[in-house]
Amino acid sequence: MRTRKALTAALFASVVAVASAVTAVPVSAAPSDHGYIVILRDSADPSSTSSEHSRQHGASVRHVYEHALNGYAAHMSATAADRVASDSRVLSVQADRKVTTTAQSTPTGINRSDAELSTTASIDSTDDRVNVDVAVIDTGIDLDHPDLNVHTAGAKNCSTGSSANDGNGHGTHVAGTIGALDNSSGVVGMAPGARTWPVRVLNNAGSGSWSSVICGVDYVTANADQIEVANMSLGGSGTDSTCGTNADALHEAICNSVSAGVTYVVAAGNDSDDAANHVPAAYDEVITVSALADFNGLAGGGAAPTCRTDIDDTIADFSNYGADIDLMAPGVCIESTWMNGGYNTISGTSMASPHVAGGAALYLATHPGAAPGTVKSALQSAGTTDYIWPDVDPDGSKEKLLNVSTF
Repeated sequence: MRTRKALTAALFASVVAVASAVTAVPVSAAPSDHGYIVILRDSADPSSTSSEHSRQHGASVRHVYEHALNGYAAHMSATAADRVASDSRVLSVQADRKVTTTAQSTPTGINRSDAELSTTASIDSTDDRVNVDVAVIDTGIDLDHPDLNVHTAGAKNCSTGSSANDGNGHGTHVAGTIGALDNSSGVVGMAPGARTWPVRVLNNAGSGSWSSVICGVDYVTANADQIEVANMSLGGSGTDSTCGTNADALHEAICNSVSAGVTYVVAAGNDSDDAANHVPAAYDEVITVSALADFNGLAGGGAAPTCRTDIDDTIADFSNYGADIDLMAPGVCIESTWMNGGYNTISGTSMASPHVAGGAALYLATHPGAAPGTVKSALQSAGTTDYIWPDVDPDGSKEKLLNVSTF
């Protein structure tokens, strides 16, 4: 793989804590004038019902969901939320919760995943572009970054501000790992030139709420005829639930979006904890990705640390783990695109997830219409176990490491 010159020398490494619990609580237990997510029965029209609740109960409606979920999100008092919950058209009312990025980059990850051996990726060709659409549900994307193929017409802002342009950097970094152009400058992504859709659900500080994330999932579902893959490098506290019970609005939305044919890839989280305690990582319907520490793009270990002091070729010391992990991918000292046309090197399961999202894009480019479950199985079957284990891995299972050489 050719040497690529970074356009910035800035280095940044951090672990951003995952946000507070997202489990449902009695609506009366939430603070005054809080955010709520309202799930309606299928027979109820979300636009007219939310308007009615706004007039009758003073609900300040922020998002109306019509595709991944039938319902809406609004700010209202606890008393008003109790009244809304008593409406026969309402299935559940859940307190909104905070969500943040799970951030912590060089294309060592591209090398280690063998993307340069993929005939679909065709790296080092003349700007061939992988014909797949990937939604980046995150802080937005730098809309005019010269090293990205951003589908600006498909941009959606569910957060603060007036556009889906990235004011944080995290979403742009994710987009670069997925699909940075193979154009002889900057960096190259797993699926070079894949169309990335900016779906901004987190603000410039990298935080947001489940209602905003659901707005993003709702938008992706509405465009499921065009979007094949969605990456979610974000998370909050919570546990798995069963789809169809309306116990977890975010889970319901993702389940319906997966049913519409979108493959979801999510970060495991950076808490050195069991991923079962974090969502969406705990959901069975997604592909949950833990992070490998790799400093030279090669198996075998022994490489000197660069931006962090992890042990080469082992699970990253911050990475979540456990039975909910579906794949591992490089996530330490990953270089990728950054806001304002720049580049940056950071670490986290947020960086591991888009390697797998890019891998899913490569598979779908040659297997159009493949179901999300088929995509997950194909990625797992192609993966390797060629990394050091179990010396520092906290669980008893050696997950497959992403490898796309045959894609």
